[in-house]
This record gives sequence, structure tokens and C-alpha cells, in this order.
Amino acid sequence: MHTISPEILAIRTNYGKMALDESAVDKNAILQFRNWLQAAVHSQVIEPNAMCLSTIGPDGFPTGRIVLLRGVSEQGFAFFTNYNSHKGHEIEQHPKVSLTFFWPDLERQVRISGTIAKLPAKDSDEYFNSRPRQSQIGAWASAQSEVIGDREELEVKEKEYEAQFEGKEVPRPEHWGGYQVSPIKIEFWQGRASRLHDRLQYTLEHGAWKMERLSP
Repeated sequence: MHTISPEILAIRTNYGKMALDESAVDKNAILQFRNWLQAAVHSQVIEPNAMCLSTIGPDGFPTGRIVLLRGVSEQGFAFFTNYNSHKGHEIEQHPKVSLTFFWPDLERQVRISGTIAKLPAKDSDEYFNSRPRQSQIGAWASAQSEVIGDREELEVKEKEYEAQFEGKEVPRPEHWGGYQVSPIKIEFWQGRASRLHDRLQYTLEHGAWKMERLSP
């Protein structure tokens, strides 16, 4: 049996700032998400667009990492990354993923399940061109997820690409671009007292959202 330290046992948060009621939410899950994201932004939550992207590895194990949401529409949730990264390879093999947002200041969590596909090149170009120049250089310098000898190796590559693109616009690398997660299920979680949390689950059925309350 594992021994749990008293310090960990003492960590308890009693939720109860807000409630989540069917009569007060939007019937469209995407619009409801936008409402919550806007509330997180207005509350000055740190990195309100940070989300845990979970993929399935070649060994069958799930892998999660934090990425930044860069767009949300009726079609889905967009983010950008290196297509040759570990997550890029995992997405190519298993194009089903989940996203998790957690806004502790608001005692809220959102879980999203869906399918994933690359965004059109023009969308990736548009976003890449909006990035700071050093971030653009970084997309060239970093062979994301590959083993490197040391930090200096990365910095040398950065300087090489700075020299290569000096006085020029930095083009988007073909191995870098966007993905869109098309949701099939979205769950909204609101912390409540005594761990009797509110959970509303939206499921996309025949192009329409079906909402159900889940037991905590």
C-alpha cells in the first residue's frame, strides 16, 4: 500500500464560487465554450488558452502536453506546432485526441474529445506570418522532440538561420503548421461544495448538440 504524506492529505480546496445550470448555458457547445473562455480572459487567468493535448502513442499509451489554443470556430479548435514532433507522428497514426482546459481561479474545467486534421496551408501561413520573428526562426532551428547533444547545439542552429534569413522575410517551414480538432464531445465542469460538482456533457449527434448532466 502506498503511503500518502500528511502534507498531500492536507491539500484540500472547497469549491463553491459558481454553479452550472442547464437553464443558464448555451445550447451550442462551441458558443458555451466561447463564453467560458471569455470569462477566463476577463478574469485575467494565467494563459487562459493553455490546454492539455492528449494523443495516443505507438505503444498504446496516452501522452499529454500543454499547447496554446489559437482559434475556435464551429468547425473546431486550432493550434500550431511542428508536424515532425512526437505529437505530430502520433496524430498521423491515431487522429483522435482530447483537449483539457483548467481554470482554477474560476473552478472550471473543459474536456473535449474529437478527431484531428491539418489546417489548410494558407491558415498556417497567415498565423506563421503573425508570429514574432525570433519565434519564426525558432521553428526552423528546432527539430522538435529530437535528441540533441546540448543547449549550445540549438543556439548554433538559431544563429545559422538568423544569418540565412537576415534582411528577408522568414518563410514557414513545410514541417510546421496548424491542426484543427473537430469535437464530438465537450464536457463542462464547475466545482461545487462537498465534491458534488456540476458536469454538463454535450455530444454531437447528427449535426446537433445533445446536452446531459453527469453525476460527479
